[in-house]
Amino acid sequence: MKTQDKTDENGDLTRYITPAGLRRMRDEFSRLIREERPAVVEVVSWAAGNGDRSENGDYIYGKKRLREIDRRIRFLTRRVETAIEVDPALQARRDRVFFGATVVYVDQEDRETTVTIIGADEAVSERGEVSLLAPVARALLGKTAGDEVTLHTPRGAEQIEILSVAYPSVA
Repeated sequence: MKTQDKTDENGDLTRYITPAGLRRMRDEFSRLIREERPAVVEVVSWAAGNGDRSENGDYIYGKKRLREIDRRIRFLTRRVETAIEVDPALQARRDRVFFGATVVYVDQEDRETTVTIIGADEAVSERGEVSLLAPVARALLGKTAGDEVTLHTPRGAEQIEILSVAYPSVA
């Protein structure tokens, strides 16, 4: 019997990542393995040598932190191994919205919004980044400047117009 992966419904879209996002994941993995985990192991070993572990805060917290670090290491390992690195600067069709595009659009109240469509594991909304899986990204994909798009939000359907589509330049 074949096991169903949670990413199947979105195909490979959950695996797309920019070179910078993949680099950040690898850097975090390296930092966890080389610095943070050994430091916590040292504290746990020291705390374990202090006697009664049941009331030893350093030991209890340290073991909990080790589990969190190990969980994050497993997550990063899986993500990095299965990642599909896509460099938006190499996009050939720069007039259409694809992965890595920075899109400026205006809504019905003339509010202008700028979003950059990147991987699910690297998008930070405070920086104006949205996941490739986000409703706004799904609505924009494949469209060009001047297109009007219906965006389905929790408040209902909303019409937006794409003002511009841009990609990073090749370095």
